[in-house]
Amino acid sequence: MSAPKGLFSPSVISPDVVSSLPTGYTIRPLEREDYHKGFFECIQVLTSTGDVSESRFLERYDYMKNLGVHYFLVIEREGKIVGTGTLMVERKFIHDLGSVAHIEEIAIQKEEQGKGLGLKMIQALSSVAKNVGCYKSILGCSPENEGFYQKCGFKRGGLDMNQYYEEEKNSWERG
Repeated sequence: MSAPKGLFSPSVISPDVVSSLPTGYTIRPLEREDYHKGFFECIQVLTSTGDVSESRFLERYDYMKNLGVHYFLVIEREGKIVGTGTLMVERKFIHDLGSVAHIEEIAIQKEEQGKGLGLKMIQALSSVAKNVGCYKSILGCSPENEGFYQKCGFKRGGLDMNQYYEEEKNSWERG
């Protein structure tokens, strides 16, 4: 059996979510070629990414693929990346050596918002979390996005706190 083309096997994405996307849209694991399909333009809806060359992208991609705990999904339409989402698995000592999914970096291109793609991304990431054995998913969000995540089935579970180790930046640059 050959290795998956993407960052991970697409078999862990719910087929129900895949088939529920609007016509012309596909959801799949991030691939090396996505650098040229607008991956960074899409994720910059959220925050600054810096000037990342293709070689740096591929180096990080290979590192993440080798670790086997990163699940970057993309939504593609007509050869362009229009949505992204990330899930990282944290292996714990608690809950009988359980695993927790951390969902981050949900980004949908501005012109694609309002089509339900953000909900589909969250559903797909949640299905990945369940299928790789996580007992829960957690995410942090801004107060203005709390309602969206509640519609996706998330509940407030605590307070998200941060400590930064670089010079002060505005919230968009900080990410």
